[in-house]
Amino acid sequence: MIKRLFYLLMVFALVGCQKRPKVVFTDEVRLPMTPVKDQGHTDYCWAYAMLATIESEHIARGDSVHLSTAYIERVMKKRHLRAMGSTLLNIIGRQGIVPYDVYPDSTYHQLPLPKWVFMLGARYTPQEFAHSVCAPDEYIALTSNEDYPYNRYVVLDLPDNWERNRFWNIPKDSLLAHVERAIRNRHAVCWEGDINELGFSFAEGIADSHFNTEPTDNHCMAIIGIARDPHGRMFFTMKNSWGTNNPYDGLMYMSAPYLRDKTVAVYMTREAYGQ
Repeated sequence: MIKRLFYLLMVFALVGCQKRPKVVFTDEVRLPMTPVKDQGHTDYCWAYAMLATIESEHIARGDSVHLSTAYIERVMKKRHLRAMGSTLLNIIGRQGIVPYDVYPDSTYHQLPLPKWVFMLGARYTPQEFAHSVCAPDEYIALTSNEDYPYNRYVVLDLPDNWERNRFWNIPKDSLLAHVERAIRNRHAVCWEGDINELGFSFAEGIADSHFNTEPTDNHCMAIIGIARDPHGRMFFTMKNSWGTNNPYDGLMYMSAPYLRDKTVAVYMTREAYGQ
């Protein structure tokens, strides 16, 4: 009997380890994007995701933009590595940003920080170029945290918020509605939240079922679309920064309930928020 039980448990374990078939999603909205990056062993997901959001925002407007994450990594050398999407906005406001081809990821550790950006016959400092792709105060940071009053700015007490940035606090359903409306109006959104859930699987490219617990801040991705699964359920298309080795070439699909309950913060343009 014990031997038979052992074999049954082994069978169940093997079945559980088998990879589920790829889910076919149908796009409702898909914003243009630059190629999926790989942050490697770094903690710079917040920079990759926020830059990806700015890129897709501009490309959707017809303005081709591809930005250098290596520039941000070099600027942050010997400083905090973990941070939030708002940190990236602060950095490019203070120290600028450059195009990817000016400071590519593969050579950032060998090159000094560039002092100029040359485009269309004009010369810009990194700060001047940054203002052309992300104007000061262009983005609003949103959160939904019941520990703080709603409909006012709050400072989230999180280790990654070491700059003490402020977030506009709104209810979960309102935050979800703003994200959906932004994407449907062709505005990319940067998502920051919790991926420490059994329902989050990069290997399968899906973030779905989860426990309804307070989210922790441990990853960032850009939201660049809305899709439906074969059952008609709504998922958000996420541009991750872990390379392309998954069923969707590095993209992921996050269910609306997962996003609703596991979001720490999102970032979108004020135009997107006000629509």
